Amino acid sequence: MKKEDKTIVIGKLAETVKAYPNFYLTDIEALNAEMTSKLRRACFNQDVKLIVVKNSLFRKALETVGGDFSQLHDSLKGNTAVMFSQVANAPARLIKDFLKSNKGAVKPQLKAAYVQESFYVGADNLEALVGIKSKNELIADIIALLQSPAKNVISALQSSGNTILGVLETLEKK
Repeated sequence: MKKEDKTIVIGKLAETVKAYPNFYLTDIEALNAEMTSKLRRACFNQDVKLIVVKNSLFRKALETVGGDFSQLHDSLKGNTAVMFSQVANAPARLIKDFLKSNKGAVKPQLKAAYVQESFYVGADNLEALVGIKSKNELIADIIALLQSPAKNVISALQSSGNTILGVLETLEKK
């Protein structure tokens, strides 16, 4: 590959890293063509961008983006595919569901992840990443918590109003 081509690839990778706040480094080396196609289709359906990268070019792209990504450098060995996503836990759920639906599959395997400005290195962090809530899920939880006391008060007022009305009707009939 020519130096000019490498510069273009590094620039495009750097733009992609800037555009997505979360990315996962995965190993998809042992997947055959059919499984790779299934994985790419699943990524497309869940708005996850999957790119197979050359480790040295991705490392240089991270350096041009700025910030300290040195914790990921040890994971940039062997075959590497990067999953970019706007939703923090989407790639982790995708990997877990893909492994579950394809019995006996051991790939894709998580190498490392950069999620919500934190680093997760190693396949053992997959469950922790699945459990991370997205921004929309956190907002929904907060709204539910805020609505809960109001709903309880309204429910209590409505039920006690019916109780008082029932007592008054009973007294009126006697």
